[in-house]
Amino acid sequence: MTRGLQRATFNRSALVRVLSDARPEVPAPKYDFGERLGQWLDFSDALTLYSVLNAEAGSATSMPPVDNGLPAQLARVRRSLSQAIEHDGVFQVDPDGLPARIPFPTPLPNATVESAADFSPYHRYYLAHQRDMNAAITALRANARKQLAGQSAAGRQLAELDAAFEKFLSTRERNLLGNIPIMLSQRFHQRYAEHRAHLPDGAVDDPATWAQAGGWLEAFCHDARTVLLAELELRLKPAAGLIAALAAGPGEPHENEMP
Repeated sequence: MTRGLQRATFNRSALVRVLSDARPEVPAPKYDFGERLGQWLDFSDALTLYSVLNAEAGSATSMPPVDNGLPAQLARVRRSLSQAIEHDGVFQVDPDGLPARIPFPTPLPNATVESAADFSPYHRYYLAHQRDMNAAITALRANARKQLAGQSAAGRQLAELDAAFEKFLSTRERNLLGNIPIMLSQRFHQRYAEHRAHLPDGAVDDPATWAQAGGWLEAFCHDARTVLLAELELRLKPAAGLIAALAAGPGEPHENEMP
């Protein structure tokens, strides 16, 4: 995937760049972040956000930064999830010989061309990885908020703000990320169409050969892996930000006003 990288700007996430390559005809979005966020929040959400931003700091005792183990936990979660994506059990195996946590689907023996070209198993494969990421990262993020809230008044305010945004945006995030495997299906069918177009006249298309080295299914597996790894980094950003705030130490909360 190279065209998306060429079209990317410095502030676009890796996931956006990768998906831009899959859909090069889609123009880059042009909108103000604050304006779009305002469209996503309803009146009750805005009131909750106002309350968090304007809460009294209180008299919480600031604690110096401590080794809470969260940076190591973040590294373990990133490593575990990325290895589950990379070691698919078909094109890349675990160096210790362990079975793939979520194996990449391949055509069943004696499968027909029509059944083997069905995207459904690959849709389920992607959704399984999304569930895996969501479970691990949600727990990490909640742990980071707990640690941050106990560090200082400013930390508590940041933790409450993160919790509020997670609540407000979880449904929209789930819907948007749920569209990724749908977009990936277009790449699947494109790869398959290119494979069919290059078959010699009269040649029999054997699904058993699709997963061989250099086959179109191997290329699609690489596509799926690239998108999943980019999505993983996007999902980790909130937790990583909270952990970075913890490492920075306690500070004074900011004065905030609603415009």
